[in-house]
Amino acid sequence: MSNAIKLTKKEIDKFQYNGGWDVRWDTEVTGFGVRVYESGKKSYILSYRVSGRKKLVVLGSTQVLTLDQARNMAKLHLAEVIKGNDPSESKGRGKKEVGFQEFCKIYIERHAKKHKKTWKEDQRKIEKHLLPIWKNMSLNSITKTDIMNLHIKIGDNTPYEANRTINLLSTLFELAKEWGYLDESYSNPTKYIKLYKEQKRDRWVSSEEMPNLIQAIEAETNLYARYAIWLYLLTGMRKSELLQVKWSDINFTRREIKLDDTKAGRVHYIPLSQPAVELISNIPRIDNNPYLLPGHVKGKHLINISKPWNRIRKNANLENVRLHDLRRTVGSWLAQSGKSLHLIGKVLNHSNQRTTAIYAHFARNDIEEALEEHGQKILKIYNNRKVDI
Repeated sequence: MSNAIKLTKKEIDKFQYNGGWDVRWDTEVTGFGVRVYESGKKSYILSYRVSGRKKLVVLGSTQVLTLDQARNMAKLHLAEVIKGNDPSESKGRGKKEVGFQEFCKIYIERHAKKHKKTWKEDQRKIEKHLLPIWKNMSLNSITKTDIMNLHIKIGDNTPYEANRTINLLSTLFELAKEWGYLDESYSNPTKYIKLYKEQKRDRWVSSEEMPNLIQAIEAETNLYARYAIWLYLLTGMRKSELLQVKWSDINFTRREIKLDDTKAGRVHYIPLSQPAVELISNIPRIDNNPYLLPGHVKGKHLINISKPWNRIRKNANLENVRLHDLRRTVGSWLAQSGKSLHLIGKVLNHSNQRTTAIYAHFARNDIEEALEEHGQKILKIYNNRKVDI
């Protein structure tokens, strides 16, 4: 606690999250401090030792307690420690334990749906991997051993899925602590789980492989899935973005698609090459369905194109190519054409806060030109013409 300062309301109001375990300790009361969370929330806490073990108790939010009230509570707790009592145990008595299934529902509604475009993927992992074994358990009864066994079970077949499930669990436990469903002293059981080593994919479709892929796409019988995969290949858009495009998002005059809520957290415009415009113009519209790529459910968009893609890649003899690799193909072809990494990032709508501001303002013409060049190359291969990339 060498960084301790005399806490004042003025200082506390100015505190900003600095990453990790961010606590500002007080010089007036030993072990008393303010924890700052990534969400911006701030809580008064008290750290102390009982029987040689370090303990921590959350006194309350800085929005609820005044500094004097919190300091007085800390002093009362320390008086209990001197008597040999543990304030965290007395604080926890009578506290209702939240069930794991109940908290998963809270997580989805309070956090995932509001902050993650991929919240349905979180829900899928919860329903597939977590609820079948922990549905009837309380959140705080799940142990490191439980999680380790789950990680091994999933990892036997899909190490990547196993790692993402641990990441999800880690977030669940941390938010449970932040929201008060678990004591602050609760140790996140995912903390020391060793994740599987993941090999970064660099698979993309080469110009030699493209004719077979195009032939397989054209042979696909699912009309809207076929259009989706073509647009995926021509624009480099994320699948979640592409499938949710509405006709009202398309401006044919400006040749662009407007994305209102992207992974990057900002409005983004996707320029359309001439081949992409012509493709979109040929997509049949469905009455009373606003989506460019309608699904089977009335008024909804296409949801899953995994089965059509599996047929396509099998017919093209590209079974090791994943759907996301088509987005990587756009970036790879642009790179081989001599386009800068920063321009490629703008084309693919990458979000990187460390990129300097000068790179965040590429002229629209540069992005249009890059996608037009890419689209024309695909079109030439489609027309069986030789092209160098």
